[in-house]
Amino acid sequence: MSNPTYVDEYNAIVEVLNKYNEGGAKANSAIMKPAFNEKATIFGIEDGKLAGGPIQGLFDTIDSAFKPSPNAKAAIVRVDIVGTAASARVDTDNISGYRFTDFFNLLKVDGQWTVVSKIYHTHPSA
Repeated sequence: MSNPTYVDEYNAIVEVLNKYNEGGAKANSAIMKPAFNEKATIFGIEDGKLAGGPIQGLFDTIDSAFKPSPNAKAAIVRVDIVGTAASARVDTDNISGYRFTDFFNLLKVDGQWTVVSKIYHTHPSA
């Protein structure tokens, strides 16, 4: 097959998202870093205000403030793909005691899917 199918593209995106999920669960940004484009950004609301910027902020937080979470769970809720653009939603539970909903925008660059932006919602602690 010369043209990838939706299933091929979906599986390639899931592989990228799984790097993110594994890195979060293990509190190791080196695992998740390959999922992101070097120009990627991250934004969310912290204390009622917009917070974020370059993706390096995520990596720094994972490495300094998070702890490995052997009971972490993740669900890839949806993946939408159109040509070389895609978006995905991932819900995670018990990532260093937190619960998140993340929205990722991905582009297929040089034949590889990469996250170019992430926005997130931190759910209140139970």
